[in-house]
Amino acid sequence: MIVPAIGDFRLDSEERTTRFGAAVGAALRKGEAVCLTGPLGVGKSVLARGLIRQISPEECDVPSPTFTLAQFYQGDRLAIAHFDLYRLERADEAFELGLDEALAEGAAVIEWAEKLGRHLPRNRLDIDIATEGETRHVSLRPHGAWEDRALAL
Repeated sequence: MIVPAIGDFRLDSEERTTRFGAAVGAALRKGEAVCLTGPLGVGKSVLARGLIRQISPEECDVPSPTFTLAQFYQGDRLAIAHFDLYRLERADEAFELGLDEALAEGAAVIEWAEKLGRHLPRNRLDIDIATEGETRHVSLRPHGAWEDRALAL
């Protein structure tokens, strides 16, 4: 099913969250970011893993970069960087980690993207995740090149 990359979705399992991430990864292009927000334990890393494995299927282990802050992967069609900004105190620290370079060379998925404040990438898909019991509520807001983009779910 092809749907616009905007609006609200319900994901009732970790498997569906992973598949949703893969659909976003399939639509991601060079110079773009996927910005994830939501409370601890809501499924940001699960969605990011699905996205990264879509782009770089050779990656068996896709750890959350909570402690390393950034992980870099090379897919067949696109390089992808995975940033976890939870521990950052200032937005400019993300750029010290290589966010600009990651977007110049490929794309990025950014957990805790709200920490970037007004420094969010122009071409991005904002994904906010909330939970109600076992169900995840996912809200998509496209910006720049993501406007009018569709996802194959």
